[in-house]
Amino acid sequence: MEPVQAIVLGPAEWAARRDAHDVRVAGWVEPHLERAVRREKHPVLDFLFTYYNHSPGALRRWHPGAGVVLAGDPPHRRWSGYVEVEDGVTADPALSGTRARIARDTLALLEATAARRPVFGCHGMHEWAMVYRLSPEQVRHSAVPLRLPSAEVDAVVESAPLRCTHFDAFRFFTDPARPLNLLTPTRGAMPDLEQGGCLHTNMDLYKHAYRLSPLVPSELVADCFALAREIRAVDMRASPYDLADLGYPPIPIETVEGRREYVEHQRDFADRAAVLRGRLIGTIRPVVDALRPAGTAAR
Repeated sequence: MEPVQAIVLGPAEWAARRDAHDVRVAGWVEPHLERAVRREKHPVLDFLFTYYNHSPGALRRWHPGAGVVLAGDPPHRRWSGYVEVEDGVTADPALSGTRARIARDTLALLEATAARRPVFGCHGMHEWAMVYRLSPEQVRHSAVPLRLPSAEVDAVVESAPLRCTHFDAFRFFTDPARPLNLLTPTRGAMPDLEQGGCLHTNMDLYKHAYRLSPLVPSELVADCFALAREIRAVDMRASPYDLADLGYPPIPIETVEGRREYVEHQRDFADRAAVLRGRLIGTIRPVVDALRPAGTAAR
């Protein structure tokens, strides 16, 4: 069924948007693929391609988003997730099963996070907790040296309570580090704990965007990717790893000055992520509202 008040894009319009997206994303995708051919790994630039389940090819594929009809003969006509309508082809807004659950859960999580005041007191200690009491050869990025001896890294972790609110960071803490955290995040508790000051929460906007493709416009997916890319750089600069040779000077969160710098980045990312979160909510809410049985009031 054709969306209400659908926007119709002619062939020249949608081709221009598709091409602009491809040029933008190619700057991220192609270097990653070139490193893969050379069997090189980059702890910052490759993270979004390896941690998140969205392939470079999928990121490069352009979708106009829900409520947009592509006229003419776009390749989307032959893609799954699209349906033909009177004026062309559009992303199918009908969701069921797992896809419907993901849409509902994502909207609930985004709205809960948006309603919660950001917290800026963790100082990026999650990466330190992931190497706590490990020998250098045991750490996740063993090819990258630590900035401090292991004993000093452990002392930094022990110097103050850990305040991580994000389950997907907490689950990588070493066993001895978990009891040092003030909270015990679980996946089920994410709607109660996620908050906009968390770097990983804001990186996850990329995941929330691509998981609902093709209903989320690719420009918004790319905007989330771009922010996540910046956040990952700060995340690793504040870590105990020494990435200076790769062009990432440390943010020494073991010092007062370093913690102050980290919080400045947190606040900037929180503000920018709030805008993207609002755009995602505005995109997903009509899709979820359409899933509700007739007569059910929207929240």
